[in-house]
Formats: sequence, C-alpha cells, structure tokens
Amino acid sequence: MDHASEPFRCTKWSRKAFEHKVHKGFTEYTVFGAVTSVFKIMLRMTACGVEAAFQSRNAKAFAGSVLTMPETVQSNQHEEFLILKLRTSAAPHLAVSLFLPLAFAAPISVATAQAPKAPAPRVAMRTPADADVSRATLPNGLRVVLVHNRLAPVVTVELNVLAGGNETPDGFPGTAHALEHMAFRGCNGMNADQTAAIYARLGGDNNADTQQNITQFYSTVPATDVEVAMRATAVCLDSIDNSDKEWDQERGAITQEVQRDLSSPTYKMITRLNADMFAGTPYAHDPLGTKESFEKTTGADLRAFFDKWYSPSNAILVIVGDVDPAATMAQVRTIFGSIKPHGIPTHTAFTMAPVKNDTFTLDSNLPYTMAIIGYRMPGTASKDYAAVQVLNDVLSSQRADLYSMVVSGKALYAGFGSTAEYEKASVGYGEVVVPAEADANAAIAELRGIINHYATVGVPADLVAAAKRSELTDAAFRRNSIPGLASVWSDALAAKGRNSPEADVDAIRRVTVADVNRVARQYLLHVNTITATLKPVPSGEAVAAQGFGGGEKLTASPTKDVVLPDWAEKSLAELRLPRPMVMPSDETLPNGIRLIVRTDRTSPTVTLDGSVQHNADLDTPKGQEGVDDLLAELYGYGTKTLDRVAFQKALDDIGATENAGFRFGLKVLKENFTRGVDLLADNELHPALPAEAFSVVQKQVSDLTAGQIKSPAYRTHRAMSEALLPKGDPSLRDQTPATIKKLTLPDVQKYFASAIRPDTTTIVVVGDITPAEARTAIEKAFSGWTASGPKPQVDLPAVPPNKASAANVADPQQVQDSVALSEQLGINRFSPDYYPMQLGTYVLGGGFYASRLYHDLRQVAGYVYTVDVSLRASKTRATYTVDYGSEPENVSKARALVERDLNAMKTTAVTPGELTLAKSLLLRGLQLQESSEEAVAGALLARAQLGVPLNESDNAAKKYLALSADEVKDAFNRNLRVEDLVQVVRGPAPK
Repeated sequence: MDHASEPFRCTKWSRKAFEHKVHKGFTEYTVFGAVTSVFKIMLRMTACGVEAAFQSRNAKAFAGSVLTMPETVQSNQHEEFLILKLRTSAAPHLAVSLFLPLAFAAPISVATAQAPKAPAPRVAMRTPADADVSRATLPNGLRVVLVHNRLAPVVTVELNVLAGGNETPDGFPGTAHALEHMAFRGCNGMNADQTAAIYARLGGDNNADTQQNITQFYSTVPATDVEVAMRATAVCLDSIDNSDKEWDQERGAITQEVQRDLSSPTYKMITRLNADMFAGTPYAHDPLGTKESFEKTTGADLRAFFDKWYSPSNAILVIVGDVDPAATMAQVRTIFGSIKPHGIPTHTAFTMAPVKNDTFTLDSNLPYTMAIIGYRMPGTASKDYAAVQVLNDVLSSQRADLYSMVVSGKALYAGFGSTAEYEKASVGYGEVVVPAEADANAAIAELRGIINHYATVGVPADLVAAAKRSELTDAAFRRNSIPGLASVWSDALAAKGRNSPEADVDAIRRVTVADVNRVARQYLLHVNTITATLKPVPSGEAVAAQGFGGGEKLTASPTKDVVLPDWAEKSLAELRLPRPMVMPSDETLPNGIRLIVRTDRTSPTVTLDGSVQHNADLDTPKGQEGVDDLLAELYGYGTKTLDRVAFQKALDDIGATENAGFRFGLKVLKENFTRGVDLLADNELHPALPAEAFSVVQKQVSDLTAGQIKSPAYRTHRAMSEALLPKGDPSLRDQTPATIKKLTLPDVQKYFASAIRPDTTTIVVVGDITPAEARTAIEKAFSGWTASGPKPQVDLPAVPPNKASAANVADPQQVQDSVALSEQLGINRFSPDYYPMQLGTYVLGGGFYASRLYHDLRQVAGYVYTVDVSLRASKTRATYTVDYGSEPENVSKARALVERDLNAMKTTAVTPGELTLAKSLLLRGLQLQESSEEAVAGALLARAQLGVPLNESDNAAKKYLALSADEVKDAFNRNLRVEDLVQVVRGPAPK
C-alpha cells in the first residue's frame, strides 16, 4: 500500500500533500499545478518517498492533466506507483527527483540586512469551533470527527488505527505494514475481489499507509456513496482475513515493494540516517519491513498483531466533505457502533540515547551529488515543536543565507528542511547539492558554517514574521482540498495527538523571534550530527537485448463477475452520470489572453494557474537546445524593478507563493489578490534576466545536464524514445553541456521575446473571487503585454507505428528491475477510438485487484508490486504503455501475462461485469476531480490548451456510458499491436 515511514513534513508541505503531483508518461511536470523548468524540478521536487517514484495519496489530485480522468490510467489506483518519466514534447528534456524536501518557491535570494518589522500575520480562517466540525465518541471507544466542507459533492473517509511501526515485534519491523496490505485481501464478509470491485465502483481513489505510530485507511468517494465507503472501512476494523493462504499470496507483492524501495539510494540514505539518529528506539526501524522479516512472518503473527491493536477504542475516524453532519453521524453510529472493543496493550516506553557523530557516503544513481547534515530536533509532543517549524522555514527562505550558495554558484541547491517527525524527536537537516563530479566537502563545510552562524547570532526578525505568515496562509488553503483536509485532521489527531489542526496554527501564532533563536542555539549549535552523501555512479549506455515474454503458452485471462455484499450491491449497481460541472466564466481579453474564472467560497483564498503554450522541441533555434531551461532559471532572479531579494520580500509581506515562466501560478489570500497579480505580472513580463546571474545559471544547468546524460534514468528514457520515434523526430532533440555553454544572454532574451506571448496564454483563477474582480486585476496587470509575429508551432507531427525492440540499461543501485512496455498508436486525442480505448484501459488497469493486469500479475502470480497501464494522447500522437517492477527472474513471466491480457482485449469482448465496473470507476472518478481547487484549476487549464470543451468531463461521461463491449474490443483490435511493443528494462539483466 502507500507506505510512509513517517509523516514527512517536506518543508511546509506534508508528504501526502505532495503526492501525485507528477503525472506518469509523456507529459508536463507539475508542482501543485505549476510546471517548472527541469532544473527546478531536480532541485525542488525532492519527493517525500523513494527517488523517481511517488506513492499516491490522492489518486485523482492531479486530475487536470487533460480532461476526463487523468490521461494516465494507473492500474493500481489503490496504491499508485508513479514512475517519473523524463521527457515531453512540450517540457524540458531532463528530470529527476531528490528524496528530501527542497525549496519550491521560485525566486532565489541572498539574505540582506534586517528589514523593518513586517506587518503582523493576519489570516481570516474558520476554526474548529465552527458548526462545520462535529465530534463524537461511540460507546465502543471509537472517536469520530466529521468536518463539513462544501467544496464539491465529494467525501473522504479516513480511519486512523493508533498502531504502526513502533508497535511491531522485535525482528518483524514490517508487521503493521503487512497487516495493512492484508486488509485489501479480505475483511469481515468482504473478500479481496469484492474489496477491489467496491472501491473501483466508488471511483478508485482509496489507499492506505503505515507510519511510525499510525496505520491509515482512506478513500475519497462521491458524497452519495459515503455509506458504502464507511461500511467497507468498518468491516476491516472488525476483522481482517489473515489466513496463511492469503498471506502466502501477498508476501510476494510486499517483498517486491521492499525491493523497489531498496533500489532507491535516497531511501537507503534516509533509512541509514534514521538508524543512526534513533539507535536503540523503535524510530530506528522503518515500518516498511524487510524481505527477511516477511519470509519469517506467518498468518498467525498478523492475527496476533490485529488482535492486540485493532480495536475501535484505539482508532480515530475522520470524515470530510459535503455531507449532512447529523445524518452521517447517525450512519457512523449504526455502522461502527456494533464493533466490539477490547483492551489495548501498554505502548513500550523508551528513551532517546545521545546522537553519535557519524559520516557516511553511499553510491547513487542520481545525476548530482547530494549531501545532508542531520540534526536531532524536538518531536511533535515538545513545547518547542512550533518554534522549530518556524526555524525550518526561516532557514529555507528564499532570502536566507543558505541560498547565497546557489546564487553565487557554489551549489546547485542549498536549504533546510525536516523529516521523521515523531512524538519524541524529529530530524532537521541542512542540504546541499553540487555537480556529479564535484567534491561536496567544501559545500558541506560552508553549509554547516551558515547554519552555525544563524544559531550563534540569531535569525532576522522579518524572516520569522514571513515564515509565520506563510504557515498561517497555508492553513487557510487547507480547506481547498477535501482529501487534503482529511489528511490534515488525521495527522493532527492521530499522529500528533492534537485536538484539531488549529492547535498547531495557534502554536505558530505564539512563536516569537526569541523562541526561534533559542531553539536554534539549543538544537543546532555544539551538537552531534550525522553527515550523509550520495555520490553518483554513472551507468553504461543502453544495450540492445532480446525481447522477453516467450514463456509458456498461457490460456486466456480468467474473468468472472463479482457478487458484492448486500450492503454494497444496491448502492453501487446504478451507473449514473456525475453531477454536471459548474461552468466557469470564459473570455478572451483584448491582448489575446484567455481568462477562465470559477468562484468558490470554501476559503478566503485564490489560486491562479496559467500557462504560455509552447514546445521547446519546435521553437528552439537549432544549436540552442537548453535555452528554455536557462530562461526558466533566470526567472528566479527578480524583475526589472525589484531585485530577487526585494521581490521575494514583497511576496513574503502578503504570504503569497508565486512562480513565473511558461507555466506560472499564484496562491494568495483574497485580500491580497490584486497585489499578488501585480507581482506575478511583473515577474512574468519583466524578468530581470541579469547578466551577473547568467553565467552562474549557465554553469549550473550545464553541470546538471552533464550528470543527467550519464544517469540510468536518462538513458532509460532515451532508449525508449529512440525505439518509439523515427530518426530526426523533434522530440529526440536533447540539450548537452556543449549546447548550453554556447548560449549567450542575448539568445535567452531573444527567446523570451518570441516565446512568452499573450495570444498563447491561458489563465485560470479559482477561489473566493468573482469573474469581474479577477478580470479587473488581470487586465490591469497584463494590459501592456502584446504579441508580434506568427504564433509558434506547438503540435508535433504525427509519427508512424514503431517496430518491436528491447534494451537493457544497467543500474547497479537497483535491486529490482523497472520494466516499460510501450508502443505508438495510430490515433490521437480526437480520434473516435480514443474513448473505447480508454475505457478498455480501465478494464486492464483501473481498479487494483478488480483490474485484469493487477489481478493476474500481483494478486495471483505475485510477480509485481505495481503494474501501471496508460493511454497518453495529444492532438497528434498517442502512446500505450505498461510499466511494472519485478525481480529479474520474473520479468519475462510478467510480460507473458501482460501480452496475454492485451491480446485478450483484441479478441474477446469484456464481460458485462468488467464493463460495468470500468464505467463506474470512470464516471464516479470524474466527480472526484472536483475534490480540490488545484485539481479544478489544472483540469480547466489543460482542457483549454488541448482545445476540448471546458465541460469535457460531462461530455466524456456520456460517451463512456454509451459504449459497448464490442466497441471496446474492436478499438483494441484496430489499434493495439502487441507484437510491436518496445521493452526497456532498467536494473539487473533480466533472466
């Protein structure tokens, strides 16, 4: 499931808020709806999870990538494993992710002398005292919190069991995690097939994660289906089928999860860091577990753990969404009230031993060298916790001295963050990134010196005020996502033991400069630390290989319709169209900007998401590959009227976050919207592009590119691209250190003048604002922006079908193989076959065990932990891809099953049950796209730029509902060529 070894803070964003912000496949990269340059992705998107993979908390959070459901169909909707792809026809050429949280805001600044005292933070937001929050404790001890949120007709149901990695027996660190897995193989009166079918029909957005002190089960569903979601949750709190038979089947899949994470150097680094930082305590052992512990685990062990810790008296139920509070609470009492409680063992007490100084280096497959200095910090129960959070924000500020290492060219990134936030302790860390071939020792020394200096002389008061203002603004934005708000409440109540999230907000308000300086001295100065470095070991070029899948002849995939429990059958039998979307205003301003506005009064906040449509593969002059990356990086250096420090201070003064470039955005309180738009427009239209910064950025991008082209991730991508595309295709253009070094500042300025233009720009505004208010601010700020010359070409030419091939890319760091099977289809997004192909793809991979591929490869065979299938379609091209991870000896066996299931789609009509399930998943999933303001904004922007109606979700729902099984079969038969799949394997050579 969605394993989390701890509730990562990720600077100011929790792990769960960050998840699923990268779309799998050939698409643009997004950070909360904002596409950034590849360089920023590398240095900001430090996933709170394994490198190059994100386990999804909210499967539809990024719904907007294109139109209906996300264009990527994750076969394991239940626990998506998103493989980070590297390239797109309209996005930068290189990408990668770090593990630890880095900076996410755009401007990079050097700290200056202390500024005048900033205005006191002022954020209007509702508190838990409002009527929107209902609470109850059932007679069996289950605590219930219901938060009424009117954002969309959607509800998130989240059950928090107060037991996790801390409670696992000695020698069996993954027991809680294994039990979490087993909940999806069968509970009281609901077997694995029924579980999969129920959640698929609910929209497919359910998951679970195991943390150090809690295990969470959560699902986001249409509000009309909340009773079914609660019943599906309740039966697993009552009992889980921990039979040896079921565990024997699941053992292979969970072992694959372990092998996947062990293939990540960043995971190995954080595991080693925690082991050293928390030696002798339960915190030292990751809840993920080990291959060895799972081999020893039995069904009896899992039953014993369940019997000890799974009781309603040891759980908290959080429900957030657009439901009737009284009626829903009555349902909770009926559904959960009959579960019998039992006593809970006393949690094992332990003390924290002093940290011992340690330094270690690990080999890495990343394209840069990364180093961290780890500090033992207070835990969530400490009175110093809030002050430490503000300290983290201050040190990671765009105006703090750590960023001087970046702007001076001494590092690719430098910052501060926190992770491993447990009750008794957490980890704070300074982080620095340098080029792959560089020696990190000097950068580590300077990083430590800057941190020590702040701890000695104190931090600037205005940065403390800015950090507090940002934290309080973030709190206001939390109401804009139903699953996000459920996660926040669960974290507050279950993980931290608070009465509500407002407790942490109030604590932040009370933090003073003296508090921040005190904790800096206490926890950063004259203390033992752990220093860790990840040093890249490049791989060789891709090597041609024989194709796999030539195993035994297999019969057709078994298919049977699932009979649901009585309490689910009636409610989920009906296939109904989702509620029609609320249409936004849509107009074109005099200078060509398309402005789309949707009013939402959920919170006093406004989200702006914008894009200048372009395609670097087509509009970059020959020999200037990489000019778009340089432009994107230079956008972080202020404007012609405000230098980078002054610009960031202006944002800090209103608590706003902003990014500019080809994809731009703004998140701001309503009261500061006009000022925020003015700053955004100044940055977007008048970037400083300073000459003194050009040479620094040019070297940084060149160094990073040099490391990237040697990395296994890049070479894997390149092997796939060359196999799928004809020679000379624009998408095969790649930047190199040589092309970047040849660029001049006038080249970048010329590219800016030609590519950044209003007539290819769309701006979407969602939040507490009317169309008239938004138009007034946008017109005023962007009125002087004009375009000249013809619009640049943004659509790639169509490509012919590819031929079959296979390649292996060595990656010494990977224990498990990552396998991609892909081919070019002869259709595009507007082809009649798009919808039946997409519906069939949901049959193959739309509903966890309910899907064919997941059922066959994981549930039955145990060859994989994840298998993803996707149909990606643009105006001119379409790619079909199946991804999975497996042991080398299972690569060919898994491929044989994939080929069998794909061929069956071409020759045999899917069963009525499969068709109904896939339609239900799609139709309900469409409604779930409305579960956050960011998802709404992203969807509207993507649809506008693709050229489909803004209410495409309504149109698509009608088309999916009308499709027949024969239409699906015929579309697959016309378009899918199983014999022409390209296979690229990253990792050990398959056997």
